[in-house]
Amino acid sequence: MFYNLPARRKFLRTDETERAHILHYLTLAALSHPEVGFTFTQDGRLMWQLPPLAADNPAADRVSRLRDRMKALSGAQTELLPVEFSAELEPLVSPHSEAPVHSGALRVWGLIGPPGASRSTRDDQHLFVNRRPVENRGLNFALLEGYHTALMKGRYPVACLFLEIDPAEVDVNIHPTKREIKFRQEQAVRRLVAQAVRQTLLQYHAGRETPAAPIAPSVPAPAPIPEGASAAPPELPLARAIEPPRQVDGPRPAANLAPDAPNRPISSWPTPPVAAPPTPPPATPARPTAELPLSPPVAAAPRPSSAPGAAAPLLQVPLRLIGVVGKLYVLLESDRGLVLMDQHAAHERILFEQMLRRLEQGSAPSQRLLLPETIELAPRDAQFLREQTATLARLGVGLSEFGERTFLLDALPPFVKVSDARRFALELVDELKAAGVEVNSLRLGEHVVAKTVCRHAVKANDPLTGPELENLVADLRQCAMPYTCPHGRPTLIELNYRELEKKFGRSQ
Repeated sequence: MFYNLPARRKFLRTDETERAHILHYLTLAALSHPEVGFTFTQDGRLMWQLPPLAADNPAADRVSRLRDRMKALSGAQTELLPVEFSAELEPLVSPHSEAPVHSGALRVWGLIGPPGASRSTRDDQHLFVNRRPVENRGLNFALLEGYHTALMKGRYPVACLFLEIDPAEVDVNIHPTKREIKFRQEQAVRRLVAQAVRQTLLQYHAGRETPAAPIAPSVPAPAPIPEGASAAPPELPLARAIEPPRQVDGPRPAANLAPDAPNRPISSWPTPPVAAPPTPPPATPARPTAELPLSPPVAAAPRPSSAPGAAAPLLQVPLRLIGVVGKLYVLLESDRGLVLMDQHAAHERILFEQMLRRLEQGSAPSQRLLLPETIELAPRDAQFLREQTATLARLGVGLSEFGERTFLLDALPPFVKVSDARRFALELVDELKAAGVEVNSLRLGEHVVAKTVCRHAVKANDPLTGPELENLVADLRQCAMPYTCPHGRPTLIELNYRELEKKFGRSQ
């Protein structure tokens, strides 16, 4: 319609701004059609060239082609997680007909960032509906809901997701640019997308177990000390191999780091018996040297495969305990490089999931207040809170009607300490409204649980012995989301051999 109508020059921005718009559009087109080649030139200079990615089986290879195209565009080294999810939308009853209208299926596929990978903006979020780049606030919230505690506040996930849905379920006439869309079943689509993201993150740790041999099955005999040299007195814990857990049948017993005993000294925590190390191999003659190793040497381990998606999660490979830096960061070694663990963040995640499991098993414990407090609310908030008294009772909050707009607060969970009862009730009302009926009611108490476990977890200057650190890693392996604390901060950071070699100038 406007093929021969030129753009008005006074509405054009600077050359750099217009170039950024063109680059953004080409990026979206290249991601949605990896089978098409693209070339971008500016002022006669080649900026980037993307060859077409053909495949024998497009349905099976589309995720791998998308991964290759994203690497060609961004050059990111982070291995993204593949998403494959499908579900049926519930039939809708049309107001003009009593017969329900079949809504069809929703399929979600693509790539998302692993726990700990995030950005400060949404620039790395690319959403497509039926191969069409779109913008939808509900999908943005679904991504945040799917990551939940795996994302820090103010950070946004990395994602390139494709939604396949019946075109009759999508309204594209919301904005003149046709980028903003609306779904007929907005809440259902948002819930299913969040479920797809959540399942992918859970399977990242639980569903990709790869058997691996321990790195250092034994500790070699120390080298002879040269004459005149003094033995170094390292105080690091004894290095030992920590293997990934085998298949666990049934529920795991409560972890040794118990949240119900915050005042117990760390040294009194019970520890399971540690298996005796295997018999060391015979010592080999060492060359005379004046240098002493700070820790027992490690046998060379084979490097992992560099194929896309071949690397297993950190907690699915054997880890060798080396020591602790600054009484906070635990040094571990894997067959891929160096691993740093924040003992406070790791203990927070363990206690957080333990307390949530206790809440899921039944009603939360409740403690009666010595002096009940009366709370008066606005008529709208009072009506809403009146409908949620059963949900609050399950969380251990005792609220009962004391008048038309007045409530009596007479009980709270034992781990909740509030000085302003009215403010506490208003915050609960706001969270109930924000969570909605689709979210589990246990979500309402998660922020309180997170604050509680933060106070009870081991601190930065709490010294832990070797067996206690081993228990910490073993308990972290049993968590559903072990790679971030409840506030979204990472519990583990990996420096692979490639990064270490670059820092030491061994590779370019």
